[in-house]
Amino acid sequence: MNRRLKMPLLAVPAATALALALGGAHAAAAAQLANTTVAFLMPDQNSTRYEEHDFPGFKAEIEKLCPTCKVLYQNANGDATRQQQQFNSVMAQGAKAIVLDPVDSSTAVSFVKQAQSRGVKVIAYDRPIPSTPANFYVSFNNEEIGKAIAKSLVDHLKAEHVAPKDVGLLEVNGSPTDAAAGLIKKGVHEGLAEGGYAMLAEYDTPDWAPPKAQQWVSGQISRFGRKIIGVVAANDGTGGAAIAAFKAAGVNPVPPVTGNDATVAGLQLIIAGDQYNTISKPSEIVGGAAADAAVALLSGETPKADTTLFGTPTRLFTPTLVTADNLKAEIVDKQIAGKPIESAAVLCSGRYAEGCKKLGITP
Repeated sequence: MNRRLKMPLLAVPAATALALALGGAHAAAAAQLANTTVAFLMPDQNSTRYEEHDFPGFKAEIEKLCPTCKVLYQNANGDATRQQQQFNSVMAQGAKAIVLDPVDSSTAVSFVKQAQSRGVKVIAYDRPIPSTPANFYVSFNNEEIGKAIAKSLVDHLKAEHVAPKDVGLLEVNGSPTDAAAGLIKKGVHEGLAEGGYAMLAEYDTPDWAPPKAQQWVSGQISRFGRKIIGVVAANDGTGGAAIAAFKAAGVNPVPPVTGNDATVAGLQLIIAGDQYNTISKPSEIVGGAAADAAVALLSGETPKADTTLFGTPTRLFTPTLVTADNLKAEIVDKQIAGKPIESAAVLCSGRYAEGCKKLGITP
């Protein structure tokens, strides 16, 4: 069975292409933006992506388009009150554009209104802010992510001839305060709709916290036991937590578990045969696109939008589904800025060396 997602693939230099298209205008405006402050506010550290991929991509593109701009970076570590304080801080430091990935999409409404009342541009990032229009929204297509991981799991179960009678799935969603998690959840339901497998139980994970997801899954293992034939987890953190719960309960083999974000930990679980899939979202691309949008808005231009979501001009990027079948091609062989998305040396360390050998991945 070809388990690879049938979706158009995002060309790696997409954000760079956008920058080139806008480059002349941005270059003309760069002098006017000298010493302008822009801020990049991220929500949590449950995923390593923000420090390792999103912010580096954003900073590199800002430095290219506006070398004299000052970049402020803060991560709220899952605390909405802390993000409020960080928002107030960058406003006090004179930020003229704020890229905001909110801890709480509802709380972020006040951020947007306060910033815009002072002429500060707000680019919603990854997680939308449904209740009020930002100046722009940049993300991967979260609904498509949910649909992809769920349909991939269903297709796998069917290919393995797993009968739907008297069995079912668990669904581990993201944070209930995260509007992007709601979009992923909607996509998951779409992906499962025609699968024929029952949903035994589902859970919205507060703060995306893996320990909370693990505790819930442990309870469901006690409740349903061998009836659980798979878990649709909304990201690699909750997926890894589900896998840990099965292992702690002595379940062997672990039923297939999904993920999202293509973290090193998630990819290594796929290499080890414990996790079934994840989503590759080279976040440098979206970070770069957010930088393009910020510079365009500050230059009095209109950033390129694909659609409108929640009243906000929006640019969505297409993610890529990754399983053991295409991990080498999509993660190790594919490059961004001359480097692999993740190197074989990192992925194949220690106990993962044997799994890498089976997948043809060599450090």
